[in-house]
Amino acid sequence: MKVVLCGEATERVNHLLTRRQHRQILSLKIPNLPLGLRYGNILNKTLMGGIMELLTAYSLMLKIRFFEEAIERLFLEGRVMGTAHTCIGQEAVAVGVAAALEPRDAMTTTHRGHGHFLARGADAGRAMAELFGRDAGYSHGRGGSQMMMEPAIGFYGANGITGGSIPFATGLALDAQMRGTGRVTACFFGDGASNQGVFHETLNIAALWKLPVLYIVENNGYAMSTATARGLANTHISDRGAAYGIPGIRVDGNDFIAVRDTVAALATDIRAGQGPVLLECVTYRLSGHSRGDPRVYRTREEEVAAWRNDPILRFEEHLKSDHILSDESITATRLTVQAQIDQAIRFAEAAPLPDPAELRDDLFA
Repeated sequence: MKVVLCGEATERVNHLLTRRQHRQILSLKIPNLPLGLRYGNILNKTLMGGIMELLTAYSLMLKIRFFEEAIERLFLEGRVMGTAHTCIGQEAVAVGVAAALEPRDAMTTTHRGHGHFLARGADAGRAMAELFGRDAGYSHGRGGSQMMMEPAIGFYGANGITGGSIPFATGLALDAQMRGTGRVTACFFGDGASNQGVFHETLNIAALWKLPVLYIVENNGYAMSTATARGLANTHISDRGAAYGIPGIRVDGNDFIAVRDTVAALATDIRAGQGPVLLECVTYRLSGHSRGDPRVYRTREEEVAAWRNDPILRFEEHLKSDHILSDESITATRLTVQAQIDQAIRFAEAAPLPDPAELRDDLFA
């Protein structure tokens, strides 16, 4: 993905490409990370190092944001049918987790999973084609927004059941343990799903068997229209890990570096056989629950404050403060990524519809 560097960063890129800098993080023997972590000098905080990695992450966050904004627009224009749940405001979680995983690792997602899919390496054109119901989509147009899957990139899909991915991810982890593959499964779900019985049942058995799974709860403040404080007696969902004897870590989900470095450290321990971890990424859903949500349950003042904590704007500010990007290069990068999403839409609209004769293919019921 093309990113325009400001001139000062060019020599630093070449240096880091030839001499990677690594910073050790204590393996899991760390306290709960405080909400509101700041980057400081991000070049000194990178675990896997390199300006190019930061720029790739920035472009990917933009790709997710512009993809989701396009989806909202396309639904309102009637060009895409059904409904969709966008992850606008939660991009740092998806990109941070994906950046810390290995290619052999697995990922499961939720009904709000476009960002996770793109972060894992999905092609925007094929993902868009799935939303358009076209044969070129990842599920040949049959799954739509909530049923995309691509095992070739370690992405084992989503479903429309709240918390439905939790037992599925745990089964993937059991498979990895039995086969000795060294694979870690990253399981995304929301704060609302943490109130489902399957959350407790599954964490109990995963802890009992020390399964290699990272449970990632994206605490975005709302379960549909119910504020977290109205649905949870303890809004620190990570505290629930202690009940099952597993670590519970809380991290600023709008800080890409914090998410990535934390997941990298946790995945190392999980891969070494230390068992599951519950990671709570505190973020905010800037969009509505779904395309028809007018968001009347929260105030204008709350939303304005949340937009000030936009993970993309925060990342841009720190890239600028470290002289990696300038205002001009940010504008150029945004235009480049937007053009890629526009091309994805053109690809999807031009793709053929599925053949009705194949309607019953791949059905197992």
